[in-house]
Amino acid sequence: MSRSSSGFDFSDRVVVVTGGTRGIGRAITESFSAAGASVVVCARNAPASLPPGVTFVAADLREPDQAAAVIEAAVSAHGRLDVLVNNAGGSPAAAAATVSPRFVAKVVALNLLAPFYVSQPANAVMQQQDSGGAIVNIGSVAAHQPEPGTAAYAAAKAGLLQLTRALALEWAPKVRLNHITTGLILTDQATEFYGPEGGAAVASVIPMGRMAVPADVASACLYLASPLAAYLTGADLAVHGGGEIPARYLAAHPS
Repeated sequence: MSRSSSGFDFSDRVVVVTGGTRGIGRAITESFSAAGASVVVCARNAPASLPPGVTFVAADLREPDQAAAVIEAAVSAHGRLDVLVNNAGGSPAAAAATVSPRFVAKVVALNLLAPFYVSQPANAVMQQQDSGGAIVNIGSVAAHQPEPGTAAYAAAKAGLLQLTRALALEWAPKVRLNHITTGLILTDQATEFYGPEGGAAVASVIPMGRMAVPADVASACLYLASPLAAYLTGADLAVHGGGEIPARYLAAHPS
């Protein structure tokens, strides 16, 4: 038995984390690995290093055959699949008035179609297991509150939330699907997106007084994949520190 400092035990469990080599995905990978799971990660490029025991599979998840190959590799190596975390995603900012159709197609493919492509073969495996399985989709607050420059990304993430709910209806009771709405995350790229203070100014509009860190999202994944969430499916768990204080309130109360 292996119990991490989080208190979760995933001994003898097999977990696939897409985009699990850096940022939020890396934190999710490390958390499941520390809890005793056998973890398989995928990305287009191999990382410089991974936690001990974690297996890497190169894949472009926008291609259905490569997405299926990730699941096949995990099952071939470990004989089962218990958890899938669809974390791969993201998009640079782009003006909707001038963005190319090619850019839009790639963003939608990565953030909406790829999770579908990976989930289908994962479900096929999990449905045959007595213990079933759990799929966690990593979404974004952009699905609920888009900002300028995120039209394609926000639309794709809104689709991911509805995809989660739809598949939860179809694949229950063997397979549970849940969604995490992530807020602003303090990653290595925070300065690029949130200014030279690394998000300090942004943190002032979040009720919890700070931006999330990748470990906050990882902890939510552990919970949703664990027996503690055995009756949760089709749920949207908000990991955003309470959201954002409304701009109208800040305008009226600048202090």
